[in-house]
Amino acid sequence: ALAVKNDMNQSKDLPVQLPADEQLIWCGKPGVHGLAWRAFHVRDLPLYFGAFLVWRLWTLQARGAPLADYAWATVVTVGPALLCVLVLYGLAWLFARAATYTITSKRVLLHFGVALPMTLNIPLGKIQGAALKTYRDGSGDIPLRLVDERVSHLLLWPFVRPWKLIVSEPMLRAVPDAATVAARLNEALTGHPGPLVTAAASRVAAPNDMPNAASAAA
Repeated sequence: ALAVKNDMNQSKDLPVQLPADEQLIWCGKPGVHGLAWRAFHVRDLPLYFGAFLVWRLWTLQARGAPLADYAWATVVTVGPALLCVLVLYGLAWLFARAATYTITSKRVLLHFGVALPMTLNIPLGKIQGAALKTYRDGSGDIPLRLVDERVSHLLLWPFVRPWKLIVSEPMLRAVPDAATVAARLNEALTGHPGPLVTAAASRVAAPNDMPNAASAAA
C-alpha cells in the first residue's frame, strides 16, 4: 500500500535512505518557472488584470475623465498585478525548493511540503501506467496512473494531475528535461531502455502513454 509519512529529518538529497539492494535511477526537483507558470497560473494574471484595466480605461473615456485619472487607474492596476506575480513566484520557489522527485529500481518517491514535509512512496508494482506532456522549453509533466490506490488530491497539490478529482494521479510536475526522465521511468517500469532519450524542446505534446511492466511482459 502507498504510504504518506511525515519526513522532517531526511537527507537534503534523498527523501529516504535507500537500502543496499535498491538502486537510485534518477533524482531531481521541479522547475520554479514551470510551477509558477502552470500550477500557480502566473501566465493568466496579465489577461485578468489587462481586461480589468481596459474596462477601467474605457469607463474613464466614456465620462471624459482627465489624464490624471488614466494614470492613476493604470498604477492601481499594474501595481497589484506585479505584486501578485511576485507572491506567486515566491510560492512556486518555496514549493520547488521543498520538493524532490526520486526514481529507484523499486519505487517512485514524491517528497513535498513546505510547512510539513511528507513523502509519497509509490512501489513500481502499483503504477499501472504513466504519461508524458512536454513543453517548448523541454520541461514537462509525468502523471502516474495507479492500480487500485486512492490518494488525496488536496494533500498532493500541486504535484497531482489537474482535474482528476475522483481518481487522483500523482504527478512529477515541471520536470526539467522531462523526456529523458520519462525514459528513465520507463526503464524502471519495464526493465528495458525507454524510447525517449532527449527532451522534445520545440513542441507541446499531448500525453503519450508509456508502457508499464505488465504490458511490456505481454
